Amino acid sequence: MDDRTLHWLAFHLLFLTSPEAGRRALGRFHDVGNVVLSRPADLGGLGLSAHAVQAIGTGEALADAESELEKIRKRAYTLLTFEDPGYPRYLREIFDAPPVLYCAGRTEVLEDPAVAVVGSRRPSPYGRALAERLAGDLASRGCAIASGLAVGIDACAHWGALRNGRTIAVLGSGLDVMYPRVNRGLAEKVMETGAILTEYPLGTQPLQRNFPARNRIISGLALGLVVVEAAGRSGSLITAGFALDQGREVMAVPGNVTSEQSRGTNGLIKAGAKLVESWEDVAEELPSPWREKLLAQRVEKVDNSRDSLTEEEGRLMKELPVDAAVHVDDLAETTALPVSGLLALLLGLELRGLVVQHPGKLFQRSM
Repeated sequence: MDDRTLHWLAFHLLFLTSPEAGRRALGRFHDVGNVVLSRPADLGGLGLSAHAVQAIGTGEALADAESELEKIRKRAYTLLTFEDPGYPRYLREIFDAPPVLYCAGRTEVLEDPAVAVVGSRRPSPYGRALAERLAGDLASRGCAIASGLAVGIDACAHWGALRNGRTIAVLGSGLDVMYPRVNRGLAEKVMETGAILTEYPLGTQPLQRNFPARNRIISGLALGLVVVEAAGRSGSLITAGFALDQGREVMAVPGNVTSEQSRGTNGLIKAGAKLVESWEDVAEELPSPWREKLLAQRVEKVDNSRDSLTEEEGRLMKELPVDAAVHVDDLAETTALPVSGLLALLLGLELRGLVVQHPGKLFQRSM
């Protein structure tokens, strides 16, 4: 790590919780190195905290950055500063781009065009299926899918992308504090081909105040944002607000008008967001040249997974809807198959990606 990296990290750690003060300091000194190496007497009138002034004057800011860099080295993480060539292109354009990103996984995925997919933490089977399908269809055509690793729609989007391509997860905690715990296995899969990002130092806990700031990074990474199920007041709508402020395209999947989980998405559509039913709808809203590159792939990829179904499997698939989950007992009644044999069939179909299982022995056909 060179001095520039050290200076950027020292600046980031100093002003992470007071970005306005950091912008004022940069406005005066024009360079992060000049800020962290300045004299306390030169910092007057900037409204910096007493801690920041002392940390700069005593060299504590640089010492803290050196300590943090050593931890990063030991864990083999990557640190990207705002001026690094590998820093995400579109994120660099936003007003409040993080000066530093901590990365785990394959940072080359940050060069791919990205679409953000976010939504409810308590989605319906319909929302889960749509999130997985959209993410998978876009990922298979070269888009990275950005989301927040949360339970619900975020996780569905990551899993859908992983089946066909790559995905980027953005945390509201340090890389060494993977949250939520239930998605640690998913995080490991994300890192195999994609990347996990955060602006938060190692050891940072997933505090509630971190997540709205995290959301601006999700939208800032992407060419456009798709919201799949969101209540009238939700973090997904906060992300949509960031996307609008950043000049990103905002899109939404329509939902049941009687469902609270669709109130936010239906409201976005009423306010002018693009209604999304398929990956083509998303592609049509993206800027050139990505729009043309994606739409040139309109020919659907051949799926031979359904060609080899047995008679019993085919009968079972016909009874499984794509927009709802059905209990195994109901399936046993409609298919006239014994529950034990039915569960074996369902497991085989699930392993082939044709069926999704939900808690409580509920099953749904993949889209």
